Amino acid sequence: MQPRNMSMSGVVDLAAVKAAGEAKAKAEQARADAARTGASGAVAPASLVIDVDEAGFERDVLQRSTEVPVVLDFWAEWCEPCKQLGPLLERLAVEYNGRFLLAKVDVDANQTLMQQFGIQGIPAVFAVVAGQALPLFQGAAPEAQIRETLDQLIQVGEERFGLTGITVDPDAGTSGAVPAEAPAGPYDALLEAAASALDANDFGGAIQAYKNVLTDDPANPEAKLGLAQAELLGRVQSMDPQAVRKEAADSPADVDAQIAAADLDLVGGHVEDAFGRLVEAVRRTAGDERNTARLRLLELFEVIGPEDPRVTAARTALARVLF
Repeated sequence: MQPRNMSMSGVVDLAAVKAAGEAKAKAEQARADAARTGASGAVAPASLVIDVDEAGFERDVLQRSTEVPVVLDFWAEWCEPCKQLGPLLERLAVEYNGRFLLAKVDVDANQTLMQQFGIQGIPAVFAVVAGQALPLFQGAAPEAQIRETLDQLIQVGEERFGLTGITVDPDAGTSGAVPAEAPAGPYDALLEAAASALDANDFGGAIQAYKNVLTDDPANPEAKLGLAQAELLGRVQSMDPQAVRKEAADSPADVDAQIAAADLDLVGGHVEDAFGRLVEAVRRTAGDERNTARLRLLELFEVIGPEDPRVTAARTALARVLF
């Protein structure tokens, strides 16, 4: 299951032979030039995170994308989720040590770039590889899934475009001083523990860890998303898919059967089927049963994310049957 548009399916468009060949040639030429002149091309860790505007976009993003994948973070000062995601991406840029470059774009000051990328909401994260752009995800997302997306991006850059990243010199620009680590956020340890538990299929542990964060910070987007995912995976863990689907088919008026089948649909990647099943359950029922189906549908919306167009469409369908 790929949450919140974390899929790298758009990368297939980057595999054009001409673009890949040109990018590889440029990368190889840059390495050859550096070897011939004796220049290392090393940069300081601080240079792995840059601010980008419209005037410098071609130089700082398009040209640099022929040697290293460039991740674009579209943000704004007033955006609360951006304040959670931005520091996380900055920390990962330093940790990945030159495997990608993080370029931050203030949308308030760069409306044209926002329009060119077709951004409807922030935070929004894109990548540029060999001069070609692809969407990565929109909204906040758990660290473990961001890492997975970055790993896929880096693999594509290496295998299809010959991009091996940029060399980082920890002493560059610091006069020998050791760069300070980025300060940990107030919930980083809890969120990391929750993500580790989720990866280990310890859904109970992940649920509790995310709830611990939400106790102090009820609006924390990463914890809300992680909790919804952990609860969903915990519910389906012991299900017999064949039996659940047979019961749902045999008992279309059974709300519990439809809810269980919707959970399986979502985990299997059949998002529209899951939403449609529960919208229909709401339409068929009344009272407590209707409310039960409605609440489960809202929980599944949290798993996918409010910005996803499938969620928007399902919300509209839900409103029609409710009102």
